[in-house]
Amino acid sequence: MAVEATGRHWRKNTLIKDKLMSGADSMGVAVTSAQAELLSGYIQLLSKWNRKYNLTAVRCPEQMVSRHILDSLAIFPWVKETFGAGARVLDVGSGPGLPGIPLAIMMPELQVTTLDCVDKKNRFQRQAGIELGLNNVTVVHARVEKWQPQERYNLIVSRAFSSLASMVTHTRHLLGSSGLWLAMKGRYPDEEIQELRASCPFVSLLGCHSLTVAACEGERHQVILAPTCTAD
Repeated sequence: MAVEATGRHWRKNTLIKDKLMSGADSMGVAVTSAQAELLSGYIQLLSKWNRKYNLTAVRCPEQMVSRHILDSLAIFPWVKETFGAGARVLDVGSGPGLPGIPLAIMMPELQVTTLDCVDKKNRFQRQAGIELGLNNVTVVHARVEKWQPQERYNLIVSRAFSSLASMVTHTRHLLGSSGLWLAMKGRYPDEEIQELRASCPFVSLLGCHSLTVAACEGERHQVILAPTCTAD
């Protein structure tokens, strides 16, 4: 029975890894076998913890490939092109570590901080970092408006953190003077952009670009923002 269970686990892991690599390839994202192994390991851990702690509404590991990992990797080409070794990245409202942990796996030269105020999600992130050997991930349990790091960040990224105006208002004190915000959205966030322009004159919209996510229905966009003046 143990051998049979091991065989099932191996086949499932191989299926996830193959789906991940083929999906990433169709998006123009090059994922090495070693990176795919870590990303599939992350999915296996998330699926295991999710059964007890309800970390995500996505239950099926195969669906996690597209809806969590490939979705996170959609912003990877821009991050890689824009930021180099040693760049400090804050994933705010990280949940189970998305997109921070996939970015940390793909770019070990980044220094990634995942921030969330829900303890069970922080505990999962820490365990995932330990089991996957991610030395470039720091997990912070705090409310974003109260977090006071020693150094500000080059990039603040959010996959599911309220509106654009709320995101920049609550994280303004965390962004370096030459840093950028990246917000991941579904449909083109026209109303949010109008609200941002009206309420946050200290922010400039650099672009809102459509994203392609393999095996995912619906629109996805990345919104790039920059400060026009520094925080006090």
